[in-house]
Amino acid sequence: MPSSDNLCLRLAIARLTTADPEHYAIWVVESPHPGGYFHHDCVWSAALTQAWNSWQQMFSLRGLPDVPHVPSVYVPSFVLEALNDDDEESAGQPRSYSSRLMQHLGVNLWQWLFEGPIQRSLDQSLGIAMGQNKSLRLRLEIRDPDLIALPWEIMQQQAGRQALSLSQQVLFSRTTSDVDPLPEVELDASLRVLLVLGQDENITAEVTAPQPERKPILKLQEEAMALKDLLERGTSGIRSASAGSGAPVVCQVDTLLQPDPAQLIKALENGIYNVFFYAGHGVPAPDGGLLFLQPTATLNGTELAQVLTRCHVKLAVFNTCWGAQPDQTLQQTIPRSSLAEVLLHHGVPAVVAMRDSIADEEALSFIQVFAQSLMDRLPVDQAVAIARQHLLTLYKFNQPAWTLPVLYMHPEFNGELLNPVREEITRLPSDTNLGPTHRPQAVLRAIDGPEDVWPIYGGLMRVGRLADNDLVIAEPWVSSKHAEIFCRRTVAIADGQRQTKNMAYFLRDFSRNGTFYRSDEGWRQVQRQEVPLTSGTQLRFGSSKGRLLEFVIEGASPSPQT
Repeated sequence: MPSSDNLCLRLAIARLTTADPEHYAIWVVESPHPGGYFHHDCVWSAALTQAWNSWQQMFSLRGLPDVPHVPSVYVPSFVLEALNDDDEESAGQPRSYSSRLMQHLGVNLWQWLFEGPIQRSLDQSLGIAMGQNKSLRLRLEIRDPDLIALPWEIMQQQAGRQALSLSQQVLFSRTTSDVDPLPEVELDASLRVLLVLGQDENITAEVTAPQPERKPILKLQEEAMALKDLLERGTSGIRSASAGSGAPVVCQVDTLLQPDPAQLIKALENGIYNVFFYAGHGVPAPDGGLLFLQPTATLNGTELAQVLTRCHVKLAVFNTCWGAQPDQTLQQTIPRSSLAEVLLHHGVPAVVAMRDSIADEEALSFIQVFAQSLMDRLPVDQAVAIARQHLLTLYKFNQPAWTLPVLYMHPEFNGELLNPVREEITRLPSDTNLGPTHRPQAVLRAIDGPEDVWPIYGGLMRVGRLADNDLVIAEPWVSSKHAEIFCRRTVAIADGQRQTKNMAYFLRDFSRNGTFYRSDEGWRQVQRQEVPLTSGTQLRFGSSKGRLLEFVIEGASPSPQT
């Protein structure tokens, strides 16, 4: 199921008043159907605040009263042991309490977000997606910085139901509309990964936190070798249920060990990478956090964003604590300060970062399955859902591991990194003589050069700018996967009775700029829809200035053009 065909429901949350109780607006920014645009005002209740505080005390290191705004390079080992020990009671409560707490906040967040007409819009969108056998993309834009830290990924409609971010029917991500339009994203034939290993030794107390001797040392070198081996071999013990069955993906992995900023920038500019992995220490800061490349060399998110966007990196993944958490000053959240948000605002199409402190083995488990899903040609949001499911299976529902990865996606990015598998057409002996359902032979030809003729073999032609299309048009306004012309069986009905079966050609557009076709009413534009084609239909792909082509069915009389 091509992700480009998936439907999208985008919601936004904004604060209306700061008085107690706080009032918020929730509305539909994008809907797959015209009647789905609803607006709803609601109140953030004291019960929700209590549920969130209880959740932080149980699961969040940053939210613990005795560890305020703890930097990610210092996580007390006794706290990790208390949270990860399945056999001991945590916070004076048995293990079942943590499961109830996880469900309680998840259900409350769902009920608050999807109250009233917003739930109706979701139900209608899901109905459309299921009717078309597609996934629904649900993208959440949080415009109040105080709500970003909440674990929206744990939302569930009711106790016992699957959490939203675990579903593959609803692909969940966070997003923002405060971003420039996304340039044309060309699909690649292979994964090209730059894996950067940051500082893994004790950082001096002057630049981090007291008691540096208690900081855990990340096993970055082992993680790099494991991940590099996984990607380059293209195999693992775990494969997603939705894995593609096409040709294996070639993967190139280059590793940088504790580079300085100049070395990192040079590597990105010299290579053609579509994925950037960072593993190492990091702390929240106003400009997208600080990444510790070396003990005395740091890089903030704003600086990193410049080189990632300039080098056309499509996906950035961070195994560093609190990369998806905004910074705070004087107990006030700084807007747009998390690493993930900053990168997205600067134009990186997709970012995966951690909402809280994450153990090294948890991060490695996530990255392994996530990378394998990408190699199975799955879109980024579906790959995150599969890797999240894996974390839940390994570390259990009542532990926070599966809730930690946060995915941010540009609202115009469909999540695809790699070219889909081309399905070869099987030609049957009777393919050229099908009686009443005989497929007419069709071609595209250039009006300005009649010698330029492109037959449509097998009833299908893919048109676009990339070399793997059947017809390559190297014009700047043509998308990488622009459109396809295909033949479909139709049935004529007269007097309520089925009559002859015919084969007709259609054009289906996938592009950003649309396709122009000339009909009896003059030039018209089709975008992300399909239209029937008759012999003699003239076409321009992407622009009215594009090369003029004509669709011709051999032996058919041309349709009149005005």
